Amino acid sequence: MQRRPEEVAAATAKAAATVVLAVNGKRYEAAGVDPSTTLLEFLRTHTPVRGPKLGCGEGGCGACVVLVSQYNSATDEVTEFSASSCLTLLRSIDRCSVTTSEGIGNTKDGYHAVQQRLSGFHASQCGFCTPGICMSIFSALVKADKVASRPTPPTGFSKLTTSEAEKAVSGNLCRCTGYRPVVDACKSFAADVDLEDLGLNCFWRKGNEPATVSKLPGYNSGAVCTFPEFLKSEIMSSRENANGAAVAVSSDDWYHPESIEELHRLFDSNWFDENSVKIVASNTGSGVYKDQDLYDKYIDIKGIPELSVIISSSKGIELGSVVSISKAIEVLSDGNLVFRKIADHLSKVASPFVRNTATIGGNIIMAQRLSFESDIATVLLAAGTTVTIQVASKRLCLTLEDFLQQSPCDSRTLLMSIFIPNWDSDGITFETFRAAPRPFGNAVSYVNSAFLARTSADAASGENLMEDICLVFGAYGIDHAIRASKVEAFLKGKPVSSSVILKAVQLLKETVSPSEGTTHPEYRISLAVSFLFTFLSSLTKSVNEPAKVNVINGSYTNGTGDTSSGYSLKEHLKVDRNYLPIHSRQEMVFGDEYKPVGKPIKKVGAELQASGEAVYVDDIPVPKGCLYGAFIYSTRPHAHVKGINFKSSLASQKVITVITAKDIPRGGQNIGSSYPMLGEEALFADQVVEFAGQNIGVVIAETQWYAYMAAKQAVVEYSTENLQPPILTIEDAIQQNSYFQIPTFLSPKPVGDYDQGVSEADHTLSAEVKLESQYHFYMETQVALAIPDEDNCITIYSSAQFVEITQDLVARCLGIPFHNVRVITRRVGGGFGGKAMKAIHIACACAVAAFKLQRPVKMYLDRKTDMIIVGGRHPMKAKYSVGFKSDGRITALHLDLGLNAGTAPDLSAILPTNIISSFIKYNWGALAFNIKLCKTNVSSKTTMRAPGDVQGSFIAEAIIEHVASVLSVDTNTIRRKNLHDFKSLAVFYGESVGEASTYTLATMFDKLALSPDYQHRATMVEHFNNSNKWKKRGISCVPITFEVRLRAAPGKVSIMNDGSIAVEVGGVEIGQGLWTKVKQMTAFGLGQLCADGGECLLDKVRVIQVDTLSVIQGGFTGGSTTSENSCEAVRQSCLILVERLKPVKESLEAKGGTVEWSALIAEASMASANLSAHAYWNPDPTSSSYLNYGAGISEVEVDVLTGATTILRSDLVHDCGQSLNPAVDLGQVEGAFIQGVGFFTDEEYKTNADGMVIHDGTWTYKIPTVDTIPKQFNVELINSAPDKKRVLSSKASGEAPLLLASSVHCAMREAIRAARKEFSVCTGPANSAVTFQMDVPATMPVVKELCGLDVVERYLQSVSAGTSSATA
Repeated sequence: MQRRPEEVAAATAKAAATVVLAVNGKRYEAAGVDPSTTLLEFLRTHTPVRGPKLGCGEGGCGACVVLVSQYNSATDEVTEFSASSCLTLLRSIDRCSVTTSEGIGNTKDGYHAVQQRLSGFHASQCGFCTPGICMSIFSALVKADKVASRPTPPTGFSKLTTSEAEKAVSGNLCRCTGYRPVVDACKSFAADVDLEDLGLNCFWRKGNEPATVSKLPGYNSGAVCTFPEFLKSEIMSSRENANGAAVAVSSDDWYHPESIEELHRLFDSNWFDENSVKIVASNTGSGVYKDQDLYDKYIDIKGIPELSVIISSSKGIELGSVVSISKAIEVLSDGNLVFRKIADHLSKVASPFVRNTATIGGNIIMAQRLSFESDIATVLLAAGTTVTIQVASKRLCLTLEDFLQQSPCDSRTLLMSIFIPNWDSDGITFETFRAAPRPFGNAVSYVNSAFLARTSADAASGENLMEDICLVFGAYGIDHAIRASKVEAFLKGKPVSSSVILKAVQLLKETVSPSEGTTHPEYRISLAVSFLFTFLSSLTKSVNEPAKVNVINGSYTNGTGDTSSGYSLKEHLKVDRNYLPIHSRQEMVFGDEYKPVGKPIKKVGAELQASGEAVYVDDIPVPKGCLYGAFIYSTRPHAHVKGINFKSSLASQKVITVITAKDIPRGGQNIGSSYPMLGEEALFADQVVEFAGQNIGVVIAETQWYAYMAAKQAVVEYSTENLQPPILTIEDAIQQNSYFQIPTFLSPKPVGDYDQGVSEADHTLSAEVKLESQYHFYMETQVALAIPDEDNCITIYSSAQFVEITQDLVARCLGIPFHNVRVITRRVGGGFGGKAMKAIHIACACAVAAFKLQRPVKMYLDRKTDMIIVGGRHPMKAKYSVGFKSDGRITALHLDLGLNAGTAPDLSAILPTNIISSFIKYNWGALAFNIKLCKTNVSSKTTMRAPGDVQGSFIAEAIIEHVASVLSVDTNTIRRKNLHDFKSLAVFYGESVGEASTYTLATMFDKLALSPDYQHRATMVEHFNNSNKWKKRGISCVPITFEVRLRAAPGKVSIMNDGSIAVEVGGVEIGQGLWTKVKQMTAFGLGQLCADGGECLLDKVRVIQVDTLSVIQGGFTGGSTTSENSCEAVRQSCLILVERLKPVKESLEAKGGTVEWSALIAEASMASANLSAHAYWNPDPTSSSYLNYGAGISEVEVDVLTGATTILRSDLVHDCGQSLNPAVDLGQVEGAFIQGVGFFTDEEYKTNADGMVIHDGTWTYKIPTVDTIPKQFNVELINSAPDKKRVLSSKASGEAPLLLASSVHCAMREAIRAARKEFSVCTGPANSAVTFQMDVPATMPVVKELCGLDVVERYLQSVSAGTSSATA
């Protein structure tokens, strides 16, 4: 007799209470865990593992990647795959083995070669993403080395190829490094790599030593056991006890049916409730469609054998619905042309670690039920796929088209399998297309399409005759992929000619109609047209003008390639610049004058970061009784808050309390951030919310996950009675006269007589340019842990850049003395200015909750909340009027600039000075300006890497390019003519200019722009554009000037009795290499006491965490100079110690010659010498600022049909002075540049009508990835003239290189200009092909619109007209 589901569940509840898995070879039992518990949550709360991090909770960043291994006892085989532990449910991997970064190598057992090479190639900065990158690389090695058909690689290498190496980390986000060193570390394992091509590293000195694998940390395939024997034995034993059947554990909250019948009995039972039961196979869908409430029951359908079938026959391939996307790719890759094309397209879906678990069926169900923009549904629909579904006892076979067109299926409808028919290759053409910000995937398409056609030769016309065709389009703003039936019907039976294609395109534009509210609707329609045109043109001979995209001839030189001939659109389909290998070159000078300062030693703690052992705030073991918080924030701007209630839900039952403004202690202030003389911002909205995203309260729960989910249940009641409408834009603020005042001491000063300058001009022109916001996207979101202590004291662990100010404001918020508050920050997982003022809000909120509840409270913001409340970079609107001579010399410029500062002043007042400082890199003759800090009802904007500087530098380039286009002169000619000489530089910059010998900008610019190489490349770009219609190139050289200001800083050096050295500074290690430079400076400073100048001391120095009660007046970490300031304070502390220890050393030398360090310290200790020294360095006011210079060339290729841009090459030159550490500075240059590329190209910061951020996660906000960096990435660090006014003649490197990314935007403009001239596109206010406004960011839709949304139609009309004329 068959037992009822309830009886089965009850009988197995005891077994289900325990999930068994191995973590890094150790056995763990998870007893009675909540079924919603993810593997990541379990690892971080029930094991010592801290390597996997929560970066996004969406499977979109790779910070949580682990290796999951499964054992098949029947075949005695272990299968490994990488997976997102933030999406993987713990219950779904029972009897599996999990390997994390700690498991492959650690401090105790020794580091793995992956960790050592990442460290040695300088591929870790803040380190938060490094464990995930480490596991992506390790997983790729494991996968490659298991391919039996590949030859055994040479010793030290793996079976991985360089191409696979570059894609191994395609799903991992890194905001710090710029990816180049990460790729080099990964490629070092590839047997086909040329080691000489790899970049700067610690294993050989490039140019001086041969690069050999023997110098790399040894790699031994299979050295890490991924599945322990004890777990195999348990599985074998369980199998034997179950008479050979695999044991599937079920319980009253997790059911694991083993057949379709069991599943349907569950559906029919009282146990099943659609609202509280979730059906899962891999749970990756929760990364897209976030759970809005907790589920208390789960059904895991992976164990149903019928859903895992893979059947290949002469008729086609059948795939069960729970077959992973990765497995489907593997199966299809061995098939015919159509199958291989599908596999290739599927490899661009999501990322490797998501594809490994995500299922084919789950993707299609999301497309059918939830209108998911599925690439898979599109390509399968075009291939004539059918699906088998089961509804109740009925099993139906439908075409995928019919299935997608049905009403959204309910949760009882089960997709069994898909069947892809086998297409005879004779006469069959199949192509797929997608346009997305990231070529390798991990980005939803703007439009995807797939086309299948059967053609035959038409003897009469000589063209291909269209016998049958299927045209599918998806993701353009419609519920699901559709066939363009009218277009298909029109094309059938017709010869494919230009006139036929034109008519087909016109019909398609009637078919593809994005729904209301879809972003960039015209662009999406244009994309659909471009895809159809590309496909049909490849089938015809009448569109015989070559597409002329140059064929890659096996080599790639200087970013130009071979441009000797064009070729057809059919060949166009085969060329993808994104698959070019990444190459790089680094040039720098290593100084010995101050050794070990100046040496490119690897970053302190890099191996710890790679292994996952480096401790961030969320890694600190929480104290007993710790509670967790999540913000409840406003969704309305400028409204009364009438009350907060909670929905009746499972999640709302987890609420312990809600902390609001009324819970701030008596005597405390409702203050979340403040800076002296610049204003403050409230911690909580009190009665009236000022903007959408403002903190109203903090919901407190027993776990962070419960807090996240409970916050979603909050229902805030609003009223706008007697309130003015919100001010949301710069235009609104100007109209309402709503501004923040700029303090006089921060107001930049005009230069010269503007009216006189205008009178001297031969020409004047005016225009405007807009720059949108940018989100910091540090990998570690805002986090703080507050622990109440005795006597009204509290300790805060905070991921903060402004640690001292955090201490001050927490004390003010609680109404207690500053000395009652201790703030500790060890390291920060990326900051970029976002952990300055904004981090204080989280620390204060935790402190208020902990103080009230007298229990520890931690808040770790989810990515969406972080993106909504942090504010980001300041949007700007610039209007300019410029006067200039006929030779291009500018005589006068007036700038009207509006900045959207948001609702509170934050640090906005510093931006005007920064903007003008970078803007005046050119000699404008006379300069006048009017800058408005607009006060609006949006989240207050804050500092972000090069705040104001990057915008000012770009606006300058926009003006220069405008002048050049009006005069029809090469832009570089105008740039060079208006660069400063030293005299004009002093007029504009004052005391910051320093000595004339330090002015290197003109020399650097000439070195690049006047070089034969650049001239040759510019000529080749012009030749390319004359020879190619549908792809255009541009090249641009941009100079930058960046003003740097030194600050006072503390430093403390303490020598222990054993000779080891502890160093404290006020600056925080945020990935910029502060600890590394400080360590080198300490060794240098004490080196006078050592025979080798201090190099022996490097391994004895430890820089310890910032503690506000240990080192006071720490200031803040930002402005690029924290490393310099801290180094100089440490150097001065060392000088004090040297003076104390010199007499001891001399005394010992008099007795016995050379004195070892340990003996010196032992003697000093015995003599009761003070071995600790503290210094507070204050820079000389007359030399507290200096100028950074740089120049950069970027060459790009723009696809006129899609708007996609490939950066072919970037050459950066940056003046680092005499670098304190060239490896660290190189990393800063590359990382800043790539972050800037994101700002100028793909990072679209969208808000809704209420000013609320809606691009609020990895699905919608796209930072650069490994596939979007330059294909040739060259950096040269210039050692400029020594300058005693700077710290050992060094210069900053953290922010200035970001400005060089404008070279990409400028190169894109040149490419677009070539396209507009080609097609006579004259859109825009200037009604000119060569003069046009190009705002920031220049996303794919922006680029395509500027190139012309209708260029295909224009081209076809001209070709058709020409054909008709010739026929006549």
